[in-house]
Amino acid sequence: MTEKILERLHSLGIPELKEITELKTMNGDYINLTCLLPNGRISNILDNTKQYLAAEIEKRDSEFCYGVAADDQQIAVYEYSGGGKNAKLIIWTAL
Repeated sequence: MTEKILERLHSLGIPELKEITELKTMNGDYINLTCLLPNGRISNILDNTKQYLAAEIEKRDSEFCYGVAADDQQIAVYEYSGGGKNAKLIIWTAL
C-alpha cells in the first residue's frame, strides 16, 4: 500500500510531495489537525482511532509545511505552520 500511496502523492502536482520517499505509521489522534476546509468550515477529517501512513515536508521558500495522512481509501494533504497551526486542507482525494 505504501508504494501506491507514494505514486499517488507524486502525481498530485506539488513538487515537494515528489520528495517524499517513505511514510511512517502515526495515530489519528496525533495527526488529526483541526483545519480550514475548502468550503470555509473548520473541522477535523481523520478518525482519531485509526492509524495512518504519514509524512511531513517543508514547503519551499516558506515557513509552512505539507503534511500527508493516508490510509487504504484516502489521502489528505495539509498545509500548516509550526506545530500544526493555521492548518488548511489542500487536497483530500481517494486513493
